[in-house]
Amino acid sequence: MSTETVTETKPENPMRTIKLAKVTVHINVGKSGEMLEKARKVLGDVTGQKPCTKQAKKTVKDFGISEGEPIACLTTLRGERAAAFLKRGFEAVGNVIKQSSFDDNGNFAFGIKEHIEIPGTKYVPELGIFGMDVIGTLERPGYRIKRRRIRPAQIGKSHRISREEAIKFVTENFGVRPREA
Repeated sequence: MSTETVTETKPENPMRTIKLAKVTVHINVGKSGEMLEKARKVLGDVTGQKPCTKQAKKTVKDFGISEGEPIACLTTLRGERAAAFLKRGFEAVGNVIKQSSFDDNGNFAFGIKEHIEIPGTKYVPELGIFGMDVIGTLERPGYRIKRRRIRPAQIGKSHRISREEAIKFVTENFGVRPREA
């Protein structure tokens, strides 16, 4: 018998891996009607998914908004579609995102001033130009316990994603350079 020593490296804990959970794309028009329908069409064309409308939560007389009036549209992307859209979204802002855009829970957000800046998007004069907000959510395996219906629980403090971990994930996977605010 030979007495070889096998040195195995301990594999990384699979529960500590970070993944992109979802990307939410949001356009706020501020009023219902034709403008909102145009925004829905633009959002559907850009994301390739049917958007839903959101209603105003309260009445604001100065802006002419009443409670319950549809004023915005959004869509949530998951999986490969979310990653592909996020790459295009980062290209629209020059692959640079502020460090202040990251929060302490593994989320980040940035705005796109004009939807025609997104690569592969054509300008349609009948629809106009819309800006949009892009919100990314990162999570680890095990975050389901927060959302489950039976016995939901909180995520432990050591299992949450910190700002530094989120910045590192986005930098490595999407080639984005963070900059100071």
